Amino acid sequence: MSGKTYTGYRLHTATGGEGDTQVMVHEEGHEPRPIDPRLDLRNHSPTGLEWSYVGSGPAQLALALAADVLGDDDRAQDVYQRLKFKVVGRLPKDGWSLTEDQLRQVIADIEQERGHDR
Repeated sequence: MSGKTYTGYRLHTATGGEGDTQVMVHEEGHEPRPIDPRLDLRNHSPTGLEWSYVGSGPAQLALALAADVLGDDDRAQDVYQRLKFKVVGRLPKDGWSLTEDQLRQVIADIEQERGHDR
């Protein structure tokens, strides 16, 4: 099992409405850190990372997750749109948690479907 877990949650405004989203990377032996949205690779969303639907914010989150898990920007860019449809768009709106192993399995399935068999 890998040591990373990714969690996403919604911050609430003082009036109880929805605020910004936060996605953290938890890794054994390290302080939790915000995920790098990887705007250097592609900038889909000026409004930030999102999930629970398929759109620009979820695309940015899928790219960030793929890049963090894989450590390979080219592979991340090859798979993130499918990752958006298979995982990110289906995450619960209020909050979620995914392990690195879960994400690696989905990415391996995507690559196999595309004939990249790595």
